[in-house]
Amino acid sequence: MADTSLDLTLDAAALTAQLVDFPSESGTEKPLADAIEAALRALPHLTVDRHGNNVIARTNLGHAERVVLAGHIDTVPIADNVPSRLDEDGVLWGCGTCDMKSGVAVQLRIAATVPAPNRDLTFVFYDNEEVAAGLNGLKHVAEAHPDWLAGDFAVLLEPSDGEVEGGCQGTLRVLLKTKGERAHSARGWMGANAIHAAAPVLARLASYEARRPLIDGLEYREGLNAVAVGGGVAGNVIPDECVVTVNFRYAPDRTEEEAIAHVREVFADCGVDEFVVDDHSPGALPGLSHPAAVAFIEAVGGTPRPKFGWTDVSRFSALGVPAVNYGPGNPHLAHKRDERVETAKILAGEERLRNWLTA
Repeated sequence: MADTSLDLTLDAAALTAQLVDFPSESGTEKPLADAIEAALRALPHLTVDRHGNNVIARTNLGHAERVVLAGHIDTVPIADNVPSRLDEDGVLWGCGTCDMKSGVAVQLRIAATVPAPNRDLTFVFYDNEEVAAGLNGLKHVAEAHPDWLAGDFAVLLEPSDGEVEGGCQGTLRVLLKTKGERAHSARGWMGANAIHAAAPVLARLASYEARRPLIDGLEYREGLNAVAVGGGVAGNVIPDECVVTVNFRYAPDRTEEEAIAHVREVFADCGVDEFVVDDHSPGALPGLSHPAAVAFIEAVGGTPRPKFGWTDVSRFSALGVPAVNYGPGNPHLAHKRDERVETAKILAGEERLRNWLTA
């Protein structure tokens, strides 16, 4: 029978390989969650709780600050890339090496080897990040036990190639519908073409000038783009409806309400008959001025950059916890068949976090 335990005495690179060889596609994380829970319960300096397949461990040393280290334990579907493989150049290949079992390995190593940190720590290991938002384990924990996620600062160990990425953008998807009247295309003047009516929407998008605000010293770049256009009935019919799907990636200094209001204003005079919010996830402020964040950046080095995209740091922001992304994997390699990570970056990430939490 295969070993179902985790060896936390391994360094973070070797532990990453063990985690990759422990398959945990979204929806099948229970065995790995069981192994993580067992390994953490064996550490006397931690209090361990569990909600579903989400494991939360905490120190309780009475420090004035609490830092949360979080990471998801699921992966995208395996693509003939498990078990892991270490090549002669020190590169570890396999599903989840980058996104984000290398980050999870760093979390586990800090949990095991830093029993007396200079700040109280909370370790969060959650499921179902790679699938629909409604299944997200961090979301479920935040709803059921928000106190488990309380802290002054959070680090999400998502792949960032060993660089600090502050906060994240919000993402808003809107359906802009134009209406018309059907008619035979040979007698188009007897109808009203809904696709033609969408032309002002597309023109407005083409001329849109995106804002580039500076937040905590990071320049975020917003974007408003059409990502789909739907319309048409048949090859001989004037269409009576057209839908332009617009995605607004906005800087985290906007609230959800402000983002919706801005998009409404942009298209206010474009003849849109119906405005439907199809999906919305708020951004997260980087909070780089917080003392814990300042110390973190000094410890890990590099120049912080904004996160272009959405991550679960948004969920911490909603709880009032400023957060950054920092993990050893290269995000451009996430989800690929040839997913891989440099073991040197895993070990460097482990060392830098340890230095930060023991200085």
